[in-house]
Amino acid sequence: MFVLFSTILLFSQSSLNNALAQGNNLWYVGDGAKKGMYLTYKIQDQDTNAGRPFDMTIYFKDYNSTGKYWIAPTFVVDEGRVINGTFNLSDLDLTALGSSKIPQEMNEYRSAYSNSLKWLSAFVAKPGQSLTAPYWGKIAAIGGSPIAPGGKATVTEPAGTFNTTVITWHKGVDNNIWIQDNLPFPVKAKTFADITTGNPPIQFAFDLLAKGQGQPKLPVSKETIAVPPLEQRTERGTYIIKLIWEPIVIKAGNTTKFGIIFMDDKQNIVTDVGYNFAVVDSKTQQLIYGKDEQLAPDGTAVQNVVFQKPGPATVKVLITQAGSGAASNFVESGNFDVVVQ
Repeated sequence: MFVLFSTILLFSQSSLNNALAQGNNLWYVGDGAKKGMYLTYKIQDQDTNAGRPFDMTIYFKDYNSTGKYWIAPTFVVDEGRVINGTFNLSDLDLTALGSSKIPQEMNEYRSAYSNSLKWLSAFVAKPGQSLTAPYWGKIAAIGGSPIAPGGKATVTEPAGTFNTTVITWHKGVDNNIWIQDNLPFPVKAKTFADITTGNPPIQFAFDLLAKGQGQPKLPVSKETIAVPPLEQRTERGTYIIKLIWEPIVIKAGNTTKFGIIFMDDKQNIVTDVGYNFAVVDSKTQQLIYGKDEQLAPDGTAVQNVVFQKPGPATVKVLITQAGSGAASNFVESGNFDVVVQ
């Protein structure tokens, strides 16, 4: 009788929780995940690829009822390169568990996933919070408004048009994440880094490109070759670094002339710039060419580099000072991916 009563109690509690979830319009990261569903996002994360966007597709292939996690084949497309593995996603908050089977080169994209698509799980793990609640939580930082639902909005993404609730907070600027009930991840996000000076750069942003049922087709890798000019905003959003080079086709054994232009956040040339310049092998991180304590009095500079072998390389520019001031307490940098033929 005791076992029977306990079973009825547990069943009743489970039914009550489900009823409350539906009645109170609760949402959590993972809400609405179904076997056979896939979602594709364009993701931008400040700490991945120096903020360069990439695409990620997550396929909820099967559910492990013993371990309570989703088996989710996942692939990333970054500038034509395809990287694939399998995330094991916790049923609690879709954390990519340590048992996930992914190659080493996918680790940084796993971090980007954690810092963007599932970022809200810190506030809305299962069973979730109400989409009409006045308050969801507060970021562990001084100042700024709490994270909370801020009303309804209809947004149109490449995947379609969605009736969403906007989760918002203000810390220097407005940060917004658009959620549709019964969808595992938000539809869209645009958030900014917490800085004390300058225009804040994007911390993370994403857009839903596609959603559907059934196994998505794995794309074929196609190496893309960057062409000049390339521009990148530094971490704190204070400066923009433009990189140009000639000849446009970089070939091993030949001299490539790299031109660098330093600008402020309004794209005005910055003078009296101190900088370090380096080129490394993208795969091994071995130094190919390096010059420290360089000066660009008029805000422009030239570096001549001879590549000994073909393959991907990364050009790194670090601003150590700008204008008439002393050296900055922060490293302002930009990384640019190029391909040597």
